[in-house]
Amino acid sequence: MAALTRETLLRKPFNDFRHYPYGFARSGDFSIRESDALLHYGCLITALLAHELEPETEEDKNLLAVARGEQGAVTPVEKAWAKYQARINRPKVGSMYGRSKIYDDGDTDYRASTEDDDLVVED
Repeated sequence: MAALTRETLLRKPFNDFRHYPYGFARSGDFSIRESDALLHYGCLITALLAHELEPETEEDKNLLAVARGEQGAVTPVEKAWAKYQARINRPKVGSMYGRSKIYDDGDTDYRASTEDDDLVVED
């Protein structure tokens, strides 16, 4: 496999089909400029975070620091990445039609206690 370089990662479009199956532009969460920034710089940022590529420029170092949460976002690309991270890491909300307790994906014990599902009907 060819070695990863900054130029090849900038040419490769970034997609997150798990959270945004129809793309960033069609999600309604991002503006056109933000979705273009994510599409263009997303592969570079993920490679920097995964230590697949060492930061070469000052821009790369700043992108990595913002992605790790070490400094605040300044450039439009950094702001778009911070907004993307905030969107995909939102807390799950309970439904008014579902269970009364919120369960994580990792929970294997879905049994509610007996006091939660007691139903008393009086005639």
